Amino acid sequence: MLDEKTIRVIKSTVPVLEEHGETITTRFYEKLFENHPELLNIFNQVNQKKGRQQAALANSVYAAAVHIDQLENILPVVKQIGHKHRSLGVLPEHYPIVGKYLLEAMKEVLEDQATEEILTAWEKAYGVIATAFIDVEQEMYKNAEEQPGGWSGFRNFIVADKVKESELITSFYLKAEDGLPIASFSPGQYVSITINIEGEKYSHIRQYSLSDAPGKDYYRISVKREQENDKPDGKISNHLHQKVQPGDILPLSAPAGDFILTKDNSKPVVLISGGVGITPLMSMLNTIVEQQPEREVLFIHATHNGKYHAMQTEVQQLSATNSQVQSYFCYTTPTDQDRTDQRFDKEGYLNPDLLVSLIPFTEAEYYFCGPVSFMRTIKEGLEAANVPAEHIHYEFFGPAMQL
Repeated sequence: MLDEKTIRVIKSTVPVLEEHGETITTRFYEKLFENHPELLNIFNQVNQKKGRQQAALANSVYAAAVHIDQLENILPVVKQIGHKHRSLGVLPEHYPIVGKYLLEAMKEVLEDQATEEILTAWEKAYGVIATAFIDVEQEMYKNAEEQPGGWSGFRNFIVADKVKESELITSFYLKAEDGLPIASFSPGQYVSITINIEGEKYSHIRQYSLSDAPGKDYYRISVKREQENDKPDGKISNHLHQKVQPGDILPLSAPAGDFILTKDNSKPVVLISGGVGITPLMSMLNTIVEQQPEREVLFIHATHNGKYHAMQTEVQQLSATNSQVQSYFCYTTPTDQDRTDQRFDKEGYLNPDLLVSLIPFTEAEYYFCGPVSFMRTIKEGLEAANVPAEHIHYEFFGPAMQL
């Protein structure tokens, strides 16, 4: 517990963190990697280059300052980040390193504003927050290892099959190399994969949503290939698409994530995806069909056109053979062939008015995933339709942001 003086000092830094938070976290990561380059094996450099990791950390530090007297309010965020940390292999010994360079960055950026009193207070606060993360993550490590079919660290999986789903998305079917059972997971969760590229000093870790229902003898991930190799995130996606073939080995950590389908009620479900955001929602759709045959589900997907529409046949087959499933597709730039084949239901963007008009249920659970601008539109539409916040669920690919 923190004393009243420390809490008061931390709260006094809220305006400063609001103004300088990202400058502090940017400098923090620079100092961290300068002094501990081995951590480049854990941290996603794409998110660093895009500034998303810096922004996410700044938001977390700011939230910690605002809620320092009621840290239980940020426990959901701690658990969300904890899932990612466990999946990546973040360990208790990493936290003192992070604390050291975060305080140094704060002192460097804020200069005279970073008084001894403020730095001492933040050192105490960081110790309490780090302990909360460590405790949550240690429990996650234990659960991941001790569950049936579970394991610790990374486990080798063989690429059993590779299936092109669209112009940009390819699915990889992954089976455990040791032939032993694999852990189940909650629909919506992801796995981390370690990629080593010849000639590169550091390994790369990427997190990909599981795109099929649990209970199989394989995991399926469906990866979008960035069209340019020189894009920050193009290197790994192109490597998977071009270099990784059936028979190759990919090390995986056990499934993780808190964006999960609620299965303890029978409310109808609306699954809304844009582009590659379809992947976790396919896991949810398949799970509902297999495990909750009486639960109604509406599957809405938006993409450019038929060339980029992944898993359309799979969704259409589920709709055709299961009366509980309805599907609706929006294409922003349909081709003439798309029109001839009647591959889509609506030309244009999935705007809030259209979204609301499609929903046949008076009450439902809503799950959505896709580009940030797409998710912002969906969230605004659902809120305008007075959907309760507790029925709205969404997932970011990468560090959490704000809609």
